[in-house]
Amino acid sequence: MAVEQPMRTPASQSGDQTRIHNIGYRTYDGPRLGRSYATRSLYSQSLRGAYGLGRSVKSKVLPMLLFVVMCVPAAIMVAVAVATKANDLPVDYTRYAIIMQAVISLYVASQAPQSVSRDLRFKTVPLYFSRPIETADYVRAKFAALASALFILTAAPLLVLYVGALLAKLDFADQTKGFAQGLVSVALLSLLFAGIGLVIASITPRRGFGIAAVIAVLTISYGAVSTLQAIADAQSLGDGGGSSGAIAWIGLFSPVTLIDGVQSAFLGASSAFPGGVGPSNGVGVVYVLVTLGLIAAGYGLLLRRYKKVGL
Repeated sequence: MAVEQPMRTPASQSGDQTRIHNIGYRTYDGPRLGRSYATRSLYSQSLRGAYGLGRSVKSKVLPMLLFVVMCVPAAIMVAVAVATKANDLPVDYTRYAIIMQAVISLYVASQAPQSVSRDLRFKTVPLYFSRPIETADYVRAKFAALASALFILTAAPLLVLYVGALLAKLDFADQTKGFAQGLVSVALLSLLFAGIGLVIASITPRRGFGIAAVIAVLTISYGAVSTLQAIADAQSLGDGGGSSGAIAWIGLFSPVTLIDGVQSAFLGASSAFPGGVGPSNGVGVVYVLVTLGLIAAGYGLLLRRYKKVGL
């Protein structure tokens, strides 16, 4: 009579080969840097990225080229002032950014989408928020990084002018005062342009669309306002100056003319408005309020936008 042998399972066959290995997993007991460190890191990386640092060579070309374009005219002015032994610089510190506003607009148009559109396109924003970082931290870091990059872009040529003026032995007190006024002006410009650029760029994940939209808003608004101001100036000449007051109010509808109005009203700058007449101190207060309101509105819109994106 045959006896049926029990089937041997693979476990019973290899039971004597089973091993438990300690591969050394341990809990992390080091310092936890938290939200502030993450926000600072995001700020520094975004600021470096605004000039292509830490990225490919191709990414460095445009921002560095625009930086050079901003500084070269200032260096030429300094050279002329030193060579001719002039008593003053060819351009006021407060006027330089207004003259170079096309270069500044191009920089904003190129770097604002680079700062935020890539995160939207590749859906990395939720990954940021999975770490100890909140919506407000992300917005503050991006806003501050682009504003800082713009301040570097606009303040560097003013520094070149200031150093050149001192080398040319121009009046120290006058040059220092003008340089300080210029820094205040470009700081306000940097905040305003950064807010506008980031709000527009955050709408679309397509970098090309963001670039086109930022250029359109900044350049078309300036062109339209300048045209309307020229028309109002021509009408004021025909009616004996009765329409001249409209020139200042029209300037409220463009970022460039907003900065021009603020600095001509309170920073002693000469106005680029038709006829060279800027807003009065009373209208200048409105310019300041509108400028600060736009900066705050840009920050608020970014917060609202990224509360939805992070879901």
